[in-house]
Amino acid sequence: MPIEPGDGVTIEYVGRLDDGTIFDTSRREVAIEAGLAQPADIEPEEYAALSFTAGEGEIIEGLDEALIGMSEGDTETVTVPPEEAYGEHQSDRVREYDAETFEGMVGQQPAVGLHVQAQNGLHGDVTAVKEDSVEIDFNHQLAGETLTFEVEIVEVRE
Repeated sequence: MPIEPGDGVTIEYVGRLDDGTIFDTSRREVAIEAGLAQPADIEPEEYAALSFTAGEGEIIEGLDEALIGMSEGDTETVTVPPEEAYGEHQSDRVREYDAETFEGMVGQQPAVGLHVQAQNGLHGDVTAVKEDSVEIDFNHQLAGETLTFEVEIVEVRE
């Protein structure tokens, strides 16, 4: 039965960046091989098939749309441009804060790679720490990236 909007769908997938780097997967063995996880650290519910309702915006737009018409058992490689995934990288979402103000807001010293949540609910990553300022990028970490998914349709439910 071909997938239609509103159907329940379960997929296995491997997500890659343009350079081939795996950024996400539902497959445990792929996650271990790619260095995303260590066998001892994996919880049973991690790296399991992904279930969602097609056409409901529960997964990124470009992948959701590409699955419409596919059937259980189908495998496909789907390429999703940034505008149908996490959007383009927006320079106005990169903000600079006084180091003292940053520490007051976050409650800890800045460090490159530190993930923070702003009072308005935005999430960001510290990308630079200078002598008197801290730069935080509030773009999604995959903004601006073209994503490629190797997808297997495991189940389709009306």
